[in-house]
Amino acid sequence: MREETIGDFLFHLADRVPAPGGGAAAALQAAQAVALLGMVARYSTGEKYAEHTSLVERIIGETDVLRSEALRLAEDDATAFGAVAEAYKLPKDTDEAKDARSAAIARALVGAGTVPAKVVAVARRAVEIAEELLPVANRNVVSDIAAATEAARAAATTARVNIEVNLGGIKDEKVRAGLAAEAAEVDGVAARAERVTAAVREEIAG
Repeated sequence: MREETIGDFLFHLADRVPAPGGGAAAALQAAQAVALLGMVARYSTGEKYAEHTSLVERIIGETDVLRSEALRLAEDDATAFGAVAEAYKLPKDTDEAKDARSAAIARALVGAGTVPAKVVAVARRAVEIAEELLPVANRNVVSDIAAATEAARAAATTARVNIEVNLGGIKDEKVRAGLAAEAAEVDGVAARAERVTAAVREEIAG
């Protein structure tokens, strides 16, 4: 996926194929969020921003790592969804085969739910970074902080749906509870993103 052009990715996203789908799209939204924050941080370097050098350099390093992680999660999501699709294709002509198929589906659904939970974590961290960066950032690119938080919010809310759609088939109660807890964090992430965007809009309005 990382070697595809944007046009090729969108072509495959629009095609009648199991993956990529909404999960990969959510991960790429998270990747765009942290990429934008990295860009804002890079515009916030130099003598004018010297007192914030340590913070800005940390943000540049962290957003680069998160961008790579989010892209990997987009690929992982496609793989995980493919595993679910393959599990559903397993034979169910005997009771033994049905049991094996059910177990395979349950295992695959854990993977399919775990990846978007990790996307939520990246999106949450993106919003936290935006909160740190906003007060010190180059004001000429402050609107991109809002763009980043909106991308992070979309990533988190989309990933939440992809967690929830898999919960019902996950048999391990501990795993299911952990994923449900991650999904429950999304409202907080979205609210914080909205506050950052509101602060940016207030500033650029004048």
